Amino acid sequence: MNRDYREGFPRMANPTAAPDRGPIAPTASSAPSAPAASVAATSVAPVRGTQLRASMERAWTIDDSADLYNLRGWAKGFFDVNAKGNVVVRPTREVGREIDLLEVVQGLRERGLRTPALLHFSDLLRTRMTDMHDAFATAIRDNGYKGSYNAVYPIKVNQQRRVVHDVREFGMPLGFGIEVGSKPELLAVMGLTSDSPDRLIICNGFKEERYIEFTMLAAKLGRRIIPVIENITELRLIVKYAEMLEIRPRIGVRVNLSTQGAGRWRHSSGIKAKFGLSVNEVIEAVEFLDTKGMKDCLQLLHCHMGSQIHDIRQVNAGVNELARIYTELAKMGCCMQYLDVGGGLGIDYDGSQTNFEFSTNYTLAEYASNVVYKVMSVCDEEGVSHPTIVTESGRAMVAQQSVLVFDVLGANSVDRFKAPTTLEGMPLADGEVPRPIVDLFEAYGAVSERRLLECYHDALQARDEAMNLFSVGYLSLEHRAIVERLFWSTCAKIRDKAREMPAVPEELGDLEDATSDTYFCNLSIFQSLPDIWAINQLFPIMPIHRLTERPTRKATIADITCDSDGKIDRFVDNHDVRKSVEVHTIADGDQYYLGAFLVGAYQETLGDLHNLFGDTHVAHIRLDENGNWWIDEIVEGDSVREVLSYVQYDVNRLSQAIRHECERAVRDRHMSVAESNALVRAYESGLAGYTYLETENGAAM
Repeated sequence: MNRDYREGFPRMANPTAAPDRGPIAPTASSAPSAPAASVAATSVAPVRGTQLRASMERAWTIDDSADLYNLRGWAKGFFDVNAKGNVVVRPTREVGREIDLLEVVQGLRERGLRTPALLHFSDLLRTRMTDMHDAFATAIRDNGYKGSYNAVYPIKVNQQRRVVHDVREFGMPLGFGIEVGSKPELLAVMGLTSDSPDRLIICNGFKEERYIEFTMLAAKLGRRIIPVIENITELRLIVKYAEMLEIRPRIGVRVNLSTQGAGRWRHSSGIKAKFGLSVNEVIEAVEFLDTKGMKDCLQLLHCHMGSQIHDIRQVNAGVNELARIYTELAKMGCCMQYLDVGGGLGIDYDGSQTNFEFSTNYTLAEYASNVVYKVMSVCDEEGVSHPTIVTESGRAMVAQQSVLVFDVLGANSVDRFKAPTTLEGMPLADGEVPRPIVDLFEAYGAVSERRLLECYHDALQARDEAMNLFSVGYLSLEHRAIVERLFWSTCAKIRDKAREMPAVPEELGDLEDATSDTYFCNLSIFQSLPDIWAINQLFPIMPIHRLTERPTRKATIADITCDSDGKIDRFVDNHDVRKSVEVHTIADGDQYYLGAFLVGAYQETLGDLHNLFGDTHVAHIRLDENGNWWIDEIVEGDSVREVLSYVQYDVNRLSQAIRHECERAVRDRHMSVAESNALVRAYESGLAGYTYLETENGAAM
């Protein structure tokens, strides 16, 4: 398990604040400017080419970097670039109260902790929770709503102890509760909330008898706990334990809406949804409670509309249908008090604020206003009292408070080889230079703006002919190496010429990506960013420093696992998906760090041990009243010893086996005693070490 300790780290001076460059980027509760038009893949090059030429005519600035990565679009005021060219975190969106990410990484290194590292910003989480509370408070006031608002945090979104602890602490004055989806989660939350019995606890998920027993025991303690039934069997068990314990529990029911959500999780709602009762089953549940004299115990109606809903119209339709069912249940004599609209409030991962599955075409303020207005309108129309509105928007609550920082180990560039200046001295085949090499050499020399397509076609044809000749033994390995060198040099030359053109031929649209670099990075996608691998999720990824410099390379990212899926080749691009990201050139000895942002939802708990790469170091960063940052808590990442124990290896037995082998080698005079002792010490040190690569200076290799 992770080693968790606190240390009174000295507070570090706040970095020099960047000059005020105008208003902060729009917050989640304010409407940003209209998004830029979507650009198709085949037409990206002309736009980017124009921007590139314009930027080349003047010095590169931090604003150019912010625009390039659309940082001020997806950051919502929480992230920016300072005068040093480093990404800073502004937990309260205040200019000057900021945390320099590079300084945090350097501070961790001084304490013996290397990247990759996950950084949590507790003050940002507090701000985000306050945003949600204030958005609904404003909507309630502006609409004259007579009910109240109660958010609950689903701990499945991020179950790490410190995150849940922060939600518990920050949520107390805001009236926020917690949602659980399993018996282990319930037992954890019961212990965490023993000092706040009035805190709302929603119990979702499939429930066996023991789970329901704990909910009823909690109700007996006076807790405000509401089990939400997923099937009639659960309801019978609730009634059974309520009668045994002589209590009148609060009961909720989850209904399957006919309205389907939007985006990649749209199929998780609707009539084929995994959770919830049909309308017929809801009526059956009401009738059963009536026979037991407990119809007044049904107080909450819940639904699942989906996750990361990007279209506000689907939210409106779902809330309208849910409110209609709520008012009907109230008129049937149920003591309805809570309307739980579930999760679905999305995160604008690409900053475009559009109807795109990795964005949202609405703001937090619009979401809150629409939910409140729809519920109020239906209730007023039906003459039903306004309920307490409950949301379970975990992603929107915690996604922005985490940043994963990882280092680049090295790079592979397909255009790193230069074309020969002459064919003289080339190895011959049957007394002459093979024809494909001649054709490629001529194509390289003929590249010009007017002949780009012609030269590209010639290069492709020559390369294909060379591969065919090699496959039947008429071309040597040395010749094939020359072919590849010439081909990629020609492609790079065509690419560079195309960047200068106002319009690029469609056939050359993918050449930028085909000639992009591969940056090898010290992380495991499967452990730290599993949604990238599993569901093609996009996260903003960019360098965290050197942003005063123009990035001159484009790259995809490869992790250090032995798996072909351990890569990132899809990046956010303002309502589109790019196949590479702009990065800076790195040389041997350089320390170069990239950050993946908005990763606080789901990634930590879903991460696995592919290749036995374990949990990364986690640092919880806070700001004091003077704007200085300090490390509040560190949770060290998994050691090799720990991850081996997770998969049932007896590490002590492994160590003993190595010791025995070393002694045998000494006996057979294959090793000296000193060499044997050094090997044993190295093995023990390796078991105690970080599972990720530990270079001497953390620099690129």
